[in-house]
Amino acid sequence: MELTKRNNGTDWQAEAATAQSILFKMGSEYYGLSIALVREIIKPLPITRFPKSPVYVEGVIDLRGRILPIVNLRKLFGLEPIAQTDDTRFVDLQLEGLNIGIIVDAVSEVMNIPQHLIEPAPPIVAGVEGKYLQGIARLDDKLIMLLDVDEIFGPWKKG
Repeated sequence: MELTKRNNGTDWQAEAATAQSILFKMGSEYYGLSIALVREIIKPLPITRFPKSPVYVEGVIDLRGRILPIVNLRKLFGLEPIAQTDDTRFVDLQLEGLNIGIIVDAVSEVMNIPQHLIEPAPPIVAGVEGKYLQGIARLDDKLIMLLDVDEIFGPWKKG
């Protein structure tokens, strides 16, 4: 018998594999991103807008001497935009070849999501194109849509 197997057939090594994610809300839905991509979470700062930017690009902010473009995920995904609230946050993402901030309705928590709870995303989910999702995690009574940042922000990444 393999050391990783128990009498009930559970593969404990697979059970231990987790994806550490930051969870945030847009509307009543939960979304997740790998915590490794998050530089920091900040309260909204004043945004300098550009003329003729795509509708989902809010503009840029000055984050302690660093210029950070801000993208509104609600608009990018075609969801109804809402006014900022006390819970609204900017999430500063550091991707390979791109630093970008996203606006989220609220940050929920950081959690380890067991890999065995993550399923592939159907082609179209809740109005968000399935290509933007790495998968969907089922945790307790909620579904968490795990975003594929390479697919979402790939066009803007530097070679």
